[in-house]
Order: sequence, then C-alpha cells, then structure tokens
Amino acid sequence: MTQAWGSEAWQAIVLTLQLALLTTLVLLLLATPLAWWLSQTRSPWRGPVAALATLPLVLPPSVLGFYLLVAMGPQGPLGQWTQAMGWGVLSFTFTGLLIGSVVFSLPFAVQPIQHAFESMGPRPMEVAATLRASPWDAFFHVALPLAKPGLWTAAILSFAHTVGEFGVVLMLGGNIPGETRVVSTQIYGHVEAMEYAQAHGLAGGMVVFSFAVLWLLALMKRRRERVMP
Repeated sequence: MTQAWGSEAWQAIVLTLQLALLTTLVLLLLATPLAWWLSQTRSPWRGPVAALATLPLVLPPSVLGFYLLVAMGPQGPLGQWTQAMGWGVLSFTFTGLLIGSVVFSLPFAVQPIQHAFESMGPRPMEVAATLRASPWDAFFHVALPLAKPGLWTAAILSFAHTVGEFGVVLMLGGNIPGETRVVSTQIYGHVEAMEYAQAHGLAGGMVVFSFAVLWLLALMKRRRERVMP
C-alpha cells in the first residue's frame, strides 16, 4: 500500500477531493435556482434550457472537454476575456478544471433537485401564499426544506461524479502534478508507465469509494420510503 500510494498519489487524492468539494458547492448554488425555475416555469424556453443542462449526460467527455478547451484558450471568448482582465488563460489550471467539472456534473445536480421540487406539488407553496409569505420566504422556508433529500442526493452524486471524471479533466487540465493531476489521470499515468501495482492501489480505492456512494444513496432512499406516509 505504501508503494501504491506514494507522495504523488496522496497529492492527487487531496487535489481530487478539493476539486470535488468545490465543484459540489458551486453546483448546489447554481443548480438549485435553475432546478426551481425548471420545475415551476411554463416558459417555452423550458425545453431548450432543460436539454442544455442535460447535454453533458450524452456528450462524450472528450467533445465537451474540447469545446471548453477552445473557449478557455487564447483565441476563445472566455480566454480573451480572462486575458483582458489580467488573469491569463484558464486552460491547464485548477480554476479551468473547476469550471469544466461544474459543466460536466451539472445534470447530476439539477435533476435530483428538480425532481424533489416537482414531487412536493403546488400545495405547500399555495398554503404559504395564503399565510402571506413572500415568494422568497416561501422558497427558503418551505420549498428548500421539503427538497432536502434531493439536495443531499445532488451533493453526493456531484461529488462522486467529479471524483471519477477523466475525459474532461485530461482535455482541460492535462496531467500537471500539484495543479491538475487528479486520481483518474494519476491512474492513467501509472498504466502508461506499466506501473500496475500503483494503478491497482488507486483503482481499488476508487472501486471502494464508488460502492460506498451507491450504498449510501440506497440507504437514503430506503430511509425516505420509511418516513413517507
């Protein structure tokens, strides 16, 4: 285990956890209002926006990573803006990796929260309105507490999906030690170098982590079913 999980492996693990945690926090902030709008609106834009938010589920990660890389590059719109702001280009940086992870994991945050909002039905918000609660008060004190299981599911799925992503990470960040080298690219590097013992150590850890996430989600679902009338 010591040989398999050396200093480089631990560095990749810490960076992966940092990326997953930040991605999850950003996604909860972005996905919650988007999911609420998708669950409540009757706008003709609902379909296109929902499709756009779901697109990373069906796009190959290399395709998504390529277009994000172009957008963040020196000639891309985002890259030109960040250069004009004096920030340089974001490709092959941790910040660029964070943006790519947020885009790639967006459906895993939006869909559970949207489903939770839709499942509660219109009645709680109608009752809040009859009690003269403002829309903001009703959202924060009625809708969000009722959607808590969906928020937890979104957080767990977003975190786990970010930990396991590879294609977008490799396209956007490469494999720079201490900057963009995460667990998935560390495993890839070990396999390329035919260092199978090190690859087995990290890959086995990923299998255990993935199993634990799925087990946790199953336990949460069973608990919700027990408390539901």
